[in-house]
Amino acid sequence: MTRFTRRQFLKYSGVSAAATSVLSLDDVANAAITRPLPLGTPILVVVTLYGGNDGLNTVIPYKDPAYFAARPDLTYAPESLLQIDKDFAFNPSMTGIKGLWDEKKVAIVRGVGYPKPDRSHFSSMAIWQTGSPQTHLNTGWLGRWLDTQKVDPMTAISLGSVLPPLLAGKIQSGSALPLGGLIIPSGQFAKACQRLSAPSQKDSPLMAAAATSMRNLFNVSGSITPVLSQPAPMSDDLPTISGGNAGGDSNLTQQLNLVGKLIASGAPTKVWSVSLGGFDTHANEANAQALLLGTVSSSITKFLSQMKASGRSKDITVMVYSEFGRRVKANGSEGTDHGSAGPMFLIGDRVQGGFYGDQPSLTKLIDGDLAVTTDFRDVYSTVIEKVLGTPAEKILGKWSGRVNAIKSV
Repeated sequence: MTRFTRRQFLKYSGVSAAATSVLSLDDVANAAITRPLPLGTPILVVVTLYGGNDGLNTVIPYKDPAYFAARPDLTYAPESLLQIDKDFAFNPSMTGIKGLWDEKKVAIVRGVGYPKPDRSHFSSMAIWQTGSPQTHLNTGWLGRWLDTQKVDPMTAISLGSVLPPLLAGKIQSGSALPLGGLIIPSGQFAKACQRLSAPSQKDSPLMAAAATSMRNLFNVSGSITPVLSQPAPMSDDLPTISGGNAGGDSNLTQQLNLVGKLIASGAPTKVWSVSLGGFDTHANEANAQALLLGTVSSSITKFLSQMKASGRSKDITVMVYSEFGRRVKANGSEGTDHGSAGPMFLIGDRVQGGFYGDQPSLTKLIDGDLAVTTDFRDVYSTVIEKVLGTPAEKILGKWSGRVNAIKSV
């Protein structure tokens, strides 16, 4: 077996530490311990539904004859619907969000989209995440917000191994946090690593940095790994029946469970990003989407319940969106194809519950699609100002639209 000298080990460790940003993990751990986020600091949780969620089977216009005429095989029994008012109802699986609606903690923004909609998953999601329908940008709308903040890897965190474009800025970007947490050596190998990481006056600056990184990694694991590795519900969120996936992770319950634990522990993070894939429902939509929406509903409800227990519930605003809605008319496979406008949700104690924006007509369509009645930048601007406390002009330019669905701090 090849034996490494201390010098060789630390030399290679130094390269690895720089490449894998181990020092950033140390910063994260120290931040959670030494500078917890003060109570009362607003926190945004962004939930991305990848694949194009069918808004018409989410917030259902069950009194509109055009709805039933356009998709007779995709409708639900009227008695199973969760009635919102005399004209609309939630999907039968959304019992948790219906309860929050009854508490006036859910704002439904109707007909949300952007000018000249693009039906490509990737192009449309790029537009939503950059916040720029007309001009191609290499930064996300929350990444540009990050650029207005002090550089800190803990300010915005995405659950998963890949950072979504919405958190990419020019000066700094958000951090990606894999669900598995930190993987630390164990047994005799761990003891050898700890001996090799002991400080020595003979070390060069690079070797000393590598030794410090290795020591910090073990120290970090003692405080962070227990939080990350606590049991969470196993993945049952993504149905195996027909229903495509156009990105996103498959366990929203586990992601929000972890976010809840980290918020409760005091992590100084103002923006969290989580996701769920599977909404590209070209076939057998009714069952597949109902399972997915049930997961969204129960996961968010459980998360907000956690926040209430931690004393943070008044700090949290959850924003739910998808890259586009679906076409009004069903296809020949008991599913729907890529469309344009759909509803967005804002959920939390500071949300002024109710409907916002006009409901698109199901008969006055644009090339078979719902008309966009609310620009997503109206919602983004409101969130930037009311939750993140930053002038929207710094991120979105001179955009005047707002959705007054969030109470001021």
